[in-house]
Amino acid sequence: MRILVVEDNPRIAAFLQKGLREEGYVVEVAGDGDAAFEKATTQGFDAAVVDVMIPGRSGVQLVRDLRDREIRLPVLLLTARDRTEDKVAGLDAGADDYLTKPFEFSELTARLRALLRRLGSPGAAATLKAGDLEMDPATRDVRRGGQAVELTPREYALLEYLLRNSGRPLSRAAIMEHVWGIRFDPGTNIVDVCINSLRTKLDDRERALIQTVRGVGYAVKPAAESSPEVPAEAAAEPTAEPDAEPAQ
Repeated sequence: MRILVVEDNPRIAAFLQKGLREEGYVVEVAGDGDAAFEKATTQGFDAAVVDVMIPGRSGVQLVRDLRDREIRLPVLLLTARDRTEDKVAGLDAGADDYLTKPFEFSELTARLRALLRRLGSPGAAATLKAGDLEMDPATRDVRRGGQAVELTPREYALLEYLLRNSGRPLSRAAIMEHVWGIRFDPGTNIVDVCINSLRTKLDDRERALIQTVRGVGYAVKPAAESSPEVPAEAAAEPTAEPDAEPAQ
């Protein structure tokens, strides 16, 4: 899932970006309210974490402007102000939750998960499916043949990216960029290691979902269409979704 972090303090922004990526989210950062408004109105995000005191339009004004555009992006406001009137102003502007600094990162992620469960993602399907595999982005539950599958945050992010591009072969470079948030290094096999881990947890010999695409990378196909490989010429541009990052 894609999260927009709006924070002008580079240290705090880096902290939030790193922590959320480790939780399996794809994270994009905006350093001011105007840049955040541009991103939120032109790109697809599942939620936003917004500092109130940012350059340009404030966090509260940003939320108000998004709601005026009928953009229902779930928003968690962050602020050092703990006065009741400040919280009321943010919530009245259209924010969905409010967290006062300083805070424990575990509380931020818990509130974010609660927002997504309660409000859902404005840009994502309720359930992602491939054959008998189902993923619920709101609850982060994964099931294969009705059985729950436990995944690490990185494995979840990789599987979500594959499912959102079901049937489209994805290169290792695209996977590395969207799931890990870094450029592909030909000298690393981190993508292959994570794919193998997913296969161990998800696949069996009769029901392989994750396919190797010779000369390209990997793809998810419905179980009924599973085959050892997907033709490379079937490759297409992946959608810019999870919008995510590494197997822990």
